[in-house]
Amino acid sequence: MSGRLHLAVELGAAGRHPGAWRLPGVDPDRLFAAEHHVGLVRTAARGGLDLVALPDSLLPPPSDPAALPGTLDAVAIAARVAPAVPGIGIVPTATVTHTEPFHLSKAIATLDFVATGRAGWQPDVSSTRAEADLFGRTDPAEPAALWRETGEVIEVVARLWDSWEDDAEIRDAATGRFVDRDRLHHIDFTGEFFGVKGPSITPRPPQGHPLTVLRGDEPAALPVVGRYADVVRIAADTVAGAAEARDRVRAAVAEAGRDPDRVAVLLDVETLLGPGADDRLRELDGLAPAGADVAPSTVRHVGDPGELATLLREAAEEHAADGFVFVPLALPSGIDEIVDELLPALGDAIAPAPYGGSLRERFGLTRPVNRYVVT
Repeated sequence: MSGRLHLAVELGAAGRHPGAWRLPGVDPDRLFAAEHHVGLVRTAARGGLDLVALPDSLLPPPSDPAALPGTLDAVAIAARVAPAVPGIGIVPTATVTHTEPFHLSKAIATLDFVATGRAGWQPDVSSTRAEADLFGRTDPAEPAALWRETGEVIEVVARLWDSWEDDAEIRDAATGRFVDRDRLHHIDFTGEFFGVKGPSITPRPPQGHPLTVLRGDEPAALPVVGRYADVVRIAADTVAGAAEARDRVRAAVAEAGRDPDRVAVLLDVETLLGPGADDRLRELDGLAPAGADVAPSTVRHVGDPGELATLLREAAEEHAADGFVFVPLALPSGIDEIVDELLPALGDAIAPAPYGGSLRERFGLTRPVNRYVVT
């Protein structure tokens, strides 16, 4: 880990609140336009944030006409945004259940190329009957099985990234040789859920392994988090709860034989900032679909940015988190509030670092050695 606090933001369509897309002034058609997503990430980059997290899910949209009718694919959004916005890290959610690891490996490697070494991914699970029915291949599994499968996916994806040595590409037009096939490797993986021979058909990504971000909220996820996560996101109702969640993550990392100080734990913080924030929240709640969950899913701050800045400084001093993922309840206004109001209130105590280098380097992580190279 880099030794400084890390700041990120989750940017999803109209924001986390289910009523946000119906706010006056929000153009629902624009939520599905590339320019909307590029604009959000540009604002985040203007603030110097470490990364943007692009949420995604396989859940079908609710039948209620007040619900947002669908979402775009986060990996595809990331591939559109990354070349247009330099500096900032781009981390889409990729649901690994019902999805082949070979395709995920290729997609995230491609993202790292177009992002010039600023890509990551957040593997997630799909646990509902509705999601399984969309694919029609498997029944929903229990959390422990879903997360064991997720661990295998992460392992296979990383092995496929390593299946090309860094100097495998010759690109010799005179001889007609593009690749040295002796530097491509079969991964020959056999596990509980997958048997993958490999190699990949995509060269090794610029970072070697793009940043792996995992959620550390679910007990069944912790063994996978401990073994594979570079960065961990947590949700908690209070600063004390965040400190306990961070301790659980660090214990899982240590149990896996890794150094907990090399894994950053970031607390999600829902935000609705500025004058009249309480009235705006009531308006959002009134616009939400019937039965929609409008309760906080983690620490939520509605109101003065300066008060939130004080809370974050206290959380950092109490070692409740190694940084924060801001989650605006409404967009695009929410990202402007964070960059123009919250970040200045934080001052030098929690200041973003200048851009430069890869996303792994920004988190103080080295480029992994290729496991298939014989030294």
